[in-house]
Amino acid sequence: MNWNRFKSSSLPVPRRKLPATSLAMIGRRRSASAVESESGMSLLELVVACAILLILATASIPIARNTIKWKKEEQLRWDLRQMRDAIDRYKDASDKGQIQVKAGTEGYPESLDALVKPTPLTGTATDKRIRFLREIPMDPLTKSKDWGLRSVQDDTDSTSWGGQDVFDVYSKSSGTAMDGSKYSDW
Repeated sequence: MNWNRFKSSSLPVPRRKLPATSLAMIGRRRSASAVESESGMSLLELVVACAILLILATASIPIARNTIKWKKEEQLRWDLRQMRDAIDRYKDASDKGQIQVKAGTEGYPESLDALVKPTPLTGTATDKRIRFLREIPMDPLTKSKDWGLRSVQDDTDSTSWGGQDVFDVYSKSSGTAMDGSKYSDW
């Protein structure tokens, strides 16, 4: 078989030819009706474009709402983790005898303010103080610094604080998270 006949150089290259009407239009002005029909968008095209934009905008609203809710939940988890970590560090320091605690608190802070205010260290010659939290964070859901508190003597699902000490914190929000759990159960 002769493969040379399939080479691209042996095939003729077709040239594009302009139609006769295009050649006649060169150098002439187009009529007013031809210009009007080709300029701009038709009303139908505008309606279709607006409908597409409306559908896209409508689809983005729930996504934005869920993103805002997710960010608030993330901030709530972070704040709870920071306060619970501060409570644990306070308890560790009291168990080691580094800070002086009131009787009946079992080594836990009396309030959240005890975590923020500087607490003097015992057994040091100088007047050293330690803080366990820089400030009490704001609950992103209730927009207040009022947190639900539990003491060691309270039940684990109690919503009223006994007032003896702070063993745990929770949000006072009555809402439900995206995963179906209640914020107060976190």
